[in-house]
Amino acid sequence: MPTIESVLNETRIFSPSGIFAQKANIPDMQTYQALCSEAELDYQNFWAKQAKEQIVWHKPFAKILDDRTPPFYQWFDDGVLNISYNCLDRHLATQADKIAIIFESDNGEVIQATYRDLHQRVCQLANALKSRNIKKGDRVIIYMPMRIEAVVAMQACARIGAIHSVVFGGFSARSLHERITDAGAIAVITADEQLRGGKHNPLKATVDEAMAMGDTASVKLVVVYKRSGAAISFDPTRDVWWHEITQNASAHCEPEWVNAEHPLFTLYTSGSTGKPKGVQHSSAGYLLGAKVSMQWVFDYKPTDIFWCTADVGWITGHSYVAYGPLAVGATQVIFEGIPTYPHAGRFWEIIEKHRVTTFYTAPTAIRSLIKQGADLPAQYDLSSLRLLGSVGEPINPEAWIWFYEKVGQSRCPIVDTWWQTETGCHMIAPMPGAVALKPGSCTFPLPGIFAAIVDEAGHEVENGKGGFLVIKKPFPSQIRTLWGDPERFQKTYFPEEMGSGKYYLAGDSAYRDTDGYFWIMGRIDDVLNVSGHRLGTMEIESALVAHPLVAEAAVVGKPHEIKGEAVIAFVVLKGQYPQGEEVVQITETLRDWVTKEIGPIARPEEIRFGENLPKTRSGKIMRRLLRALAKGEEITQDISTLENPAILEQLKHPSK
Repeated sequence: MPTIESVLNETRIFSPSGIFAQKANIPDMQTYQALCSEAELDYQNFWAKQAKEQIVWHKPFAKILDDRTPPFYQWFDDGVLNISYNCLDRHLATQADKIAIIFESDNGEVIQATYRDLHQRVCQLANALKSRNIKKGDRVIIYMPMRIEAVVAMQACARIGAIHSVVFGGFSARSLHERITDAGAIAVITADEQLRGGKHNPLKATVDEAMAMGDTASVKLVVVYKRSGAAISFDPTRDVWWHEITQNASAHCEPEWVNAEHPLFTLYTSGSTGKPKGVQHSSAGYLLGAKVSMQWVFDYKPTDIFWCTADVGWITGHSYVAYGPLAVGATQVIFEGIPTYPHAGRFWEIIEKHRVTTFYTAPTAIRSLIKQGADLPAQYDLSSLRLLGSVGEPINPEAWIWFYEKVGQSRCPIVDTWWQTETGCHMIAPMPGAVALKPGSCTFPLPGIFAAIVDEAGHEVENGKGGFLVIKKPFPSQIRTLWGDPERFQKTYFPEEMGSGKYYLAGDSAYRDTDGYFWIMGRIDDVLNVSGHRLGTMEIESALVAHPLVAEAAVVGKPHEIKGEAVIAFVVLKGQYPQGEEVVQITETLRDWVTKEIGPIARPEEIRFGENLPKTRSGKIMRRLLRALAKGEEITQDISTLENPAILEQLKHPSK
């Protein structure tokens, strides 16, 4: 494979200040390199030491890594623990009255919950679920607003050993239905409505719509949290109010002690085929990754006020809202609303009000905030901040510099974190007290993570050249399998051509510069990164083709200054090629259709109509040509294999 060349030439370097480094958990490169050397010398015992120090075990493990049947690795699998105990009970003796969560609602109302409060609420919901025969191993769908109750629901499932699967509240009924049926869920936890940006979004009505689509007989219980008090339909044989089933429930619930490899959750992420993938994570390995990364990457201190802006519907909201911060005993902010409501300074206002010290958000949000008001941060007191973080996609250097100078006031390091739903926690990210930062680079792997850049035969490429990003050795927090589909798991993440099927293939292209810094270049498959959310092109194509007007569709991404990538759809209609006003009408019809079928984040930015799609003679759509067309690039690639080269001219411009 010809190596991938990077066109980015970024030479600016920002070293950590002496004041920051002096107090950091990893204060210099020597300490970081010593941890890496320890892991290189004996990586199994390196992770065993971390697991013994970080996790409270009900029964300690004797075995470290079972690698007899790669890639189905198991870590600490004779150990027994409970995740909720590790996040809540362990803090009760030392800091029961410490604030665990500062919640700010869409309208500005603030509610605080101590570790004692949170423990009590989790126990009450856990007991309520047990009273309805929800037990260890059962799957529970959580479709909730971004409130304390969402975290309570996740922790309650973990407490009783139920496997939760959180679905982002912006997903449609069809997307929810797919996840309910694939998981074989027996319960759904939801709310009457979600309030975001001053708007009321129905959740219970969407659950009802999903349930009406069929194949949902496994669901015996729907728990409804009363958020807005809006009128909803209520099935007394299945639906119960959260406040009613918990009001008389005991505030003590003995944890269900589970094996280290017991599935904590499945989280559905888009793939390059139409069916979403149920990423399955273990209990102990996942928690260990979330906890050590809080300490290494976020340099956690007991006095921190930590704020990760992610929704719990995504992996970032799992690892750095629901589990990681609670595992280290942090105080964190949870926000229900959006960054621009009721004004464009809402994020900065929240940081000022709650004296946030660590602020972790997505490049999409950063770019949006720049557009809303690049000078707005200067109007707020952001002096409490000591560390900034970026997640979801590579951050472009210009946005990085703005974030560093305007938000961090040129004194807060930025931890640009590369990781995935499948890895469970940070894989490549700076240790902020040790590593000099380069805008746009995620810098170096965490200790115990063996990352490399390889060609398509699995051979490492030299520094300065690009290729496929892989992780060469198993690590505790990695995906265990895809729910119900181990064959797809193996084929997707551990293909035989990559290190004899032992290398984890991330699906990203990357390169390492001459200083050894890693730079992520983009996806190597057909997954789009829209506003930090991974969307499979095939899912969107499937939705489009489901419309009666559409014969065929292909979806690609093109760079977008706010979203990272925008969805561009190329569509062939069953009828004639549309003209004039008809183009506008059909475009809006199809955009609305995708919104209904998948959700607003998948809504195409642009739809181009053609009489055909560019295909090889064997019928394969040439997506690389569509990507070039979407970006407005001249076609310089070889098109000799195209069956219909004339179609490129028709698809070159947005339909009018």
